[in-house]
Amino acid sequence: MSDPVWGFGSALIVEDSRTQAEFLGHILESAGIPYEIAENGLAALALVAKNGFGIILTDIVMEGMDGYELCRHIRTNALTKDIPVIMVTQLFDVADILKGLEAGANNFIIKPFDEESVLTRIAEALEEENHIDAGCTNTPLTVEFFNQPYTIRAGRRRILQILVSTYALAIRKNAELLEAQERLQALNDQLHLTVNELKEANNDLIKENLARKTVESSLEQVNKKLQLMTSITRHDLLNHLTVLQGYLEISQMPGTDPAKIAGYLTRSIGVVQKSIDTIQFTSEYQKIEITAPAWHPVSALIERSLRHASCGAVRVINDIPDTAHVLADPLIEKVIYNLIDNALRYGETLTTIRFSLESEDDLHIIVCEDDGVGVPEDQKERIFHYGVGQHTGMGLFLVREILAITSITIRENGVPGRGARFELIIPPASFRS
Repeated sequence: MSDPVWGFGSALIVEDSRTQAEFLGHILESAGIPYEIAENGLAALALVAKNGFGIILTDIVMEGMDGYELCRHIRTNALTKDIPVIMVTQLFDVADILKGLEAGANNFIIKPFDEESVLTRIAEALEEENHIDAGCTNTPLTVEFFNQPYTIRAGRRRILQILVSTYALAIRKNAELLEAQERLQALNDQLHLTVNELKEANNDLIKENLARKTVESSLEQVNKKLQLMTSITRHDLLNHLTVLQGYLEISQMPGTDPAKIAGYLTRSIGVVQKSIDTIQFTSEYQKIEITAPAWHPVSALIERSLRHASCGAVRVINDIPDTAHVLADPLIEKVIYNLIDNALRYGETLTTIRFSLESEDDLHIIVCEDDGVGVPEDQKERIFHYGVGQHTGMGLFLVREILAITSITIRENGVPGRGARFELIIPPASFRS
């Protein structure tokens, strides 16, 4: 819009918000229009009576006297009735326009506003005053809106000008809305893209976390197995050395029968061989790099374990079918050996050890039972605790730890005085036949 020649002295801004008033004043000053500011309707009437103004721009919602009442006072005063009044407001519906027309307003400026809209409304208001039918008419027009009557005295041109301005504003706001919707859609599309990227990143992170947890779990399992292997080896070697020490001390005793000494030496060699076998087992276990559990034939496990046990006159019965296999850690052989060794150590009246296979619902149970003195009721759980036992107290503790690696559980279910009965409960997924 080209710069107009305003042709009036100064403008009055009526606004209770200092920030809004200064912003509106800046626009007027930039256009070469001097202005004054009144903070409310009463202060505005005093300034108008004293100075007179070429145009008034007033807020509507103010304390004491609102913009509508101020406009009515200006229109009913013969000295001020011809001053153009533009209402500056955030309100904008049909009732606002009708109230403004009823009060005698020339036009509206809708907040938030810019320089172009303000100067355009001022120019339209000044141009309107130059036409004969622009001002008020002696024939009032009554308009009813939502059962509320409004009496309008404005001329046809003023009404038309406000309608045209309102229509132009509606078009502009609609264009801004469409532009905002397009920006919103673009942002929404970008948001969807970002969300999808975040989902992919999150999925990758979840996979990475799962992989990390798997590695951590594997490392923990390996560390646990290594600790078990170390404990088992130390436990077995200590037992072997204790037995060996006993044989050697008896052999050195004065007056010992040479035939018996030869027997003790033979037994000592056997103990040494067991120690070598234990160390060999540890070496082989390290070579397989602490691998995942494997399928083991249970009957063969028992036979291999018997080669390392000194059963003497005790009879061992192996009733496990050759087809029965258990998914377990390679240390399972140590478990079988420990069960046999414990029966031999603590059975006292022991004559027979028997291995068998039973079923309970969908579970399979490997049973190791004997006819020794059995386990007292108050010891059935304690025997699996660390430090409980007549020797190192680690045998059954380690057995339970080894079995727990593959979720196999163990319990003692024998009758005290009639023999011990150890039951290895195998999960369905860990047994096949």
